[in-house]
Amino acid sequence: MINPEALRAQFDNFSRLPALRQFGLMAGLAASVALGVAIVLWSQQPNYSLLYGDLSNKDSAQVLEALGKAGISYHVSPTTGAIMVPSTEVYRARIKLATEGLPKGTATGLATFEKNQGAFGTSQFVEKVRYDRALEEELERSISSLDSVQGARVHLAIPKQSVFIENSAKPSASVLLNMYPGRELSPAQVAGVVHLVASSVPGLSPQNVTVVNQHGDLLTNNGQGALESAGSALSGAQYALTQRLDRLYAKRIREILAPIVGASGVRAQVATDLNYSLINTTSETYDPKSKVIRSEQTENLIKRGKPSGGVPGALTNQPPPAGVPATSSANSALGANATSVNQGPVLESLQKATRNYEIDRTIQHIRKAPGVINRLSVAVVVNYQEKKGKGGKSVAAPLSPQEMTNITNLVKEAVGFNAARGDTVNVINAPFMATPTTPLPTGPSFWQQAWFWDLLKQVAGGLAVLFLIFGVLRPVLRSLSHMPESPAGGARAHGEGGGEGGEGGIGEDSLTLSGEGGGMSASGAYDQQLAAARSLAQSDPKRVAQVVKGWLGDE
Repeated sequence: MINPEALRAQFDNFSRLPALRQFGLMAGLAASVALGVAIVLWSQQPNYSLLYGDLSNKDSAQVLEALGKAGISYHVSPTTGAIMVPSTEVYRARIKLATEGLPKGTATGLATFEKNQGAFGTSQFVEKVRYDRALEEELERSISSLDSVQGARVHLAIPKQSVFIENSAKPSASVLLNMYPGRELSPAQVAGVVHLVASSVPGLSPQNVTVVNQHGDLLTNNGQGALESAGSALSGAQYALTQRLDRLYAKRIREILAPIVGASGVRAQVATDLNYSLINTTSETYDPKSKVIRSEQTENLIKRGKPSGGVPGALTNQPPPAGVPATSSANSALGANATSVNQGPVLESLQKATRNYEIDRTIQHIRKAPGVINRLSVAVVVNYQEKKGKGGKSVAAPLSPQEMTNITNLVKEAVGFNAARGDTVNVINAPFMATPTTPLPTGPSFWQQAWFWDLLKQVAGGLAVLFLIFGVLRPVLRSLSHMPESPAGGARAHGEGGGEGGEGGIGEDSLTLSGEGGGMSASGAYDQQLAAARSLAQSDPKRVAQVVKGWLGDE
């Protein structure tokens, strides 16, 4: 409870102070209260972290509107315009904005023509510049949609078309890519960007498109060294194929041995030697055992005993009529019926035959595809197996020869072992070194988390307020309630205290509430001291009791 007499005494003492001291005391109290309120407000404010630092005015307005609807407090830097949100709300704010597609960017593309519809006085040059700029913005938006690309700038150089084909220049394009930290585009993705730009501009060839990243590295060769580029691309594809086969064979070995020795008890490496040569082979084979008659010609000659004859004269030398054999003449005695008569015995017979044989022939055209396996080299290490030893303890023991033979056969079957092409398989059994246990990744320390700094600010604010209350305000209020003793009153109090303990016995524990001592009578001073003692006894009876107890102890 507040003692009204103490408040009245403090007010009286404050009114007796000089005006300058009163003003200083009031200003100090006001400053202390204002500082305490500021400290409390500061301790209640959360720590802000950067959300977006470089946004256009349109994007900033959209982001702030979305944050306000989501109930997320924000702070905009007056110097840089950066948007800051509480540290504990950064990720939630970004996810919330991402779901709404913010920030959208300032590129408008072909939409700029919608704002200038119906404009008069626009020249053809201005329209061409607007179209080129709109096309560049559309390409920038398309390229920026790639996962690894943070931003893109596209510059198109489209010359004016000429009526003469020889004087017409070809368009060209330049692309500047700003990649996300730690990301890069593969050659296939760069080729995709090049063809995207080339397909969007009429007459633009992919060889006239230049792509550069934010570090100034040229990502395209612009058609220079096409053979070298094709060769390097082929080498990269061949290397990738070899690595893929190596991993495939090693995976097969691990999968087939894992049920036997455990997933962590086998290590396998495979080196594949592939032949990328493109071979065309033409072979012609003859089979001498296979004969086929290709052509045959036969001739028969027969000579009989009875010669043909006739009446000498002109008719004998004439050719026979139609239907008469050549051996008979028209005046022959036999005539037309000579063919039906016995012609006599065969005096001479001759037969001739000409046969052409064709030998069976086979022609083969073989084209071997690249990537044929020339040789496989397989290396497998199998760990010792846990077995029960003496006393029932588990010890690591090597595998038996029969088990190693079985494992080797499994490995050969898994990789398709072929001794004819020189494949090698080496399987050994050895103890593995104990892998050190990697500690689980821990989160950031407690002093690096946002809640720690918020709590620290609140604790610091509370301590500062307590210091202001007990270190500043309380001493000031106490000084107002304790006024210094006057010289005469002090001397009188000491003198009376030496002779009469009953009247002035309070001694050094007595309090003087009056600043007037020089012109006051002895009876007035005694009455004032008596009133002060009564007031002290009412306001602080414990202290008075201690003083009386001290007096009794002295006596």
